[in-house]
Amino acid sequence: MIRNATSNDIPWLMKLDHGYSTDHVWQMALRQEADELAISFREVRLPRPMRVSYPRDYMKLDDEWTLRSALFIAERDGVPIGYIAFIEGPSPNSAWVTDLVVSLPERRQGIGSELFRYGLDWCRGRGLARIYVEMQSKNFPGICLSKRLALDFVGYSDNYYPNQDIALFFCFEMS
Repeated sequence: MIRNATSNDIPWLMKLDHGYSTDHVWQMALRQEADELAISFREVRLPRPMRVSYPRDYMKLDDEWTLRSALFIAERDGVPIGYIAFIEGPSPNSAWVTDLVVSLPERRQGIGSELFRYGLDWCRGRGLARIYVEMQSKNFPGICLSKRLALDFVGYSDNYYPNQDIALFFCFEMS
């Protein structure tokens, strides 16, 4: 079941494992010539799985959740097992996914997709035209989810996160 979050849910959400493991990354290559600048990303398999920490301080969720335009949780047997958070903007008629987290034992079971689709309905109800999603270039599970949900890669920002990781940006255009 997916529903709006309440203040009682926040301690549960903060206990979720916000990190992830990956065995692939998107590696950026920059080629600059006098009249051309080319940037490409390619999928690279790592020699062994890598554990990646969440790029933000999720413990601030307790103070910041009311600043979100929407916060929806997935629950099973009355216990939160995942959440998605949105803010409206920054571009006109758009929403930005600030967080999409699923409990480690519940991952790869479609819960992230369900949360995204629930948020998609919320965005449509508000007349928004697009949804942006950001993630680390190391977040191969997130990249795969974005592709499955038909989001388009629309850009990147180097040194975006506090740990200087690259952010990848994907967008879903409403039709």
